[in-house]
Amino acid sequence: MNRANLVLHAKASIDRGSKSFALASKLFANQTRERVWMLYAWCRECDDLADGQDHGHGMSATPASEKTIAVMRMLTRRAMGGEQTGKPAFDAMGVVAQECRLPIDLTNDVIDGFALDAKLWRPQSEDDLYQYCYHVAGAVGCMMAIVMGISARDDETLDRACDLGLAFQLSNIARDVAEDADAGRCYLPNDWLAEMRIDPDDILNPARREALVQLVARLCDLAEQYEASARVGAAQLSFRSRWAVLAAAGIYGDIARKVRQGDGASLDDRVVTSKAAKAAWVAKAFGQAIFKSKWIDRERLWTRPRKPI
Repeated sequence: MNRANLVLHAKASIDRGSKSFALASKLFANQTRERVWMLYAWCRECDDLADGQDHGHGMSATPASEKTIAVMRMLTRRAMGGEQTGKPAFDAMGVVAQECRLPIDLTNDVIDGFALDAKLWRPQSEDDLYQYCYHVAGAVGCMMAIVMGISARDDETLDRACDLGLAFQLSNIARDVAEDADAGRCYLPNDWLAEMRIDPDDILNPARREALVQLVARLCDLAEQYEASARVGAAQLSFRSRWAVLAAAGIYGDIARKVRQGDGASLDDRVVTSKAAKAAWVAKAFGQAIFKSKWIDRERLWTRPRKPI
């Protein structure tokens, strides 16, 4: 496929895989929008390969094999090196990597997260949870920031971009606790479960439901903290990119807010946000993009691992 066709393939992927991100992406300037779509397509393809899904739907209870992860790494490495792989999502990633000089370390970090899922890994501590969220979402936030024009050496802004990825993933985990448990997965730290006397292999036990609801709310509170930190970093982006990022932050942040307000309802029914609520965030984010967000000191927040560029 040529670049134009890769863009069309990527647009189809984001339209099918995430209505929230698809809406927010419309706010980017044209070139940035295309690059964001292509980066999303790679993330979606890797995620689907790891989870046995189709655009995020139908998670398999059988984890990806080591061979699948190895193929993912190989195709990514080839694409970022300028080779054609014959796989549109990977070739799209190759285009973005060449145009934006994406560090391959960040793509490796993301694939490391899928490798953890392949091993049915579970976090022991809160720090383990953050490390996992970095791999599957925080590193993506860093890549998105670079696609939007942030330097790969601008650690302060990349930290804030990583924070938004963490906020999104913490919201995902909070929303999907029951769905993950049904697939044999659990991303609540074992330390938290022990604290609330919840059996790690039976977290949906009705006898401990109230304790589980408290842990879900704890995830939502953390997601809100990282979202607030990320909003500070958005000030470093161009207006169109800032508008898009703040809209996505609000739309996705509403997931965690609705989960917390539902007081356990998310354990029975999947939380969704309405089209009207999403549209309202697009309008609200326009106003927010005009003014800088209140400064939030992130010293108390987890910080991504530093690597030389």
